[in-house]
Amino acid sequence: MELRSVEELMDLLYACRHQRALRTAALLRRGRPADKELQVAGLVHGVEELLGSAEGAARAVRHLLGERVHRLVRGDGTAPDEDVLRLRQAQEESRTAGFDAGVLEDWRTVLELVAARNSRLGAVD
Repeated sequence: MELRSVEELMDLLYACRHQRALRTAALLRRGRPADKELQVAGLVHGVEELLGSAEGAARAVRHLLGERVHRLVRGDGTAPDEDVLRLRQAQEESRTAGFDAGVLEDWRTVLELVAARNSRLGAVD
């Protein structure tokens, strides 16, 4: 499966249990507010439950969200260690974090920004 639009990604995110993903992304936003790709990786990592594996989730978002998000979601060590560590810490903390992380729709603009940036970079390559 390869996602071609933010709308397709949103549909997939709505189909999974997204509260933990929302908390992960919100924690990453607090810790690294300028790093939208890391935040998005935290948000979309949860689609692996629907796609069967982290590799499947990574493949699904690669074209839409770019190589960095792909590597972070895949989690195979090809992303910088610091980024992987922050992502894993936020995922762990999200299991017990008790705060209102908002709603999925709040992330649509961030997803669109990352997708648009990736699209422009792809056109240059």
